[in-house]
Amino acid sequence: MKAYQVRIPADNKPGMLARVTAVLAREKINIRATTISSFGERGFFNLIVDDPERAKRALNRDGVDAELREVLAILITDQPGGLDRLVQYLAAENINIENAYGFVIESRVKAVFVLEVSDTVRVQDLLQKAKFELLSSQALADIEPFHYMKY
Repeated sequence: MKAYQVRIPADNKPGMLARVTAVLAREKINIRATTISSFGERGFFNLIVDDPERAKRALNRDGVDAELREVLAILITDQPGGLDRLVQYLAAENINIENAYGFVIESRVKAVFVLEVSDTVRVQDLLQKAKFELLSSQALADIEPFHYMKY
């Protein structure tokens, strides 16, 4: 299962994210998850969007340096130990996680952990053999939001 995120290197200054979101909003591309990391005066955004290839093209066309990065999106349980089961397995297989983030799909039921590794093909095969469920870019785009009940 291939999944992609859009990575955008950016200066660490006001308005950088607004420029990106304006392009995506204009193109009607939905942002499903995002991370922002900065290192002094530079940083990057990682975006999971409903159409990664179109997002990259639209951003590049607007002068934003965007690239597609293959990631592994793993469905885990949203409960104590859910993430630990995955990362303990990766550690035992001597897999280095280069970049990662997660988000909850349904509270106390399901979450997604997105990770970048140097050898996605090998890690994908290992995860599938260990019965972890991987999500494609389309599956990430199709995730239905959990509706919280009001009390």
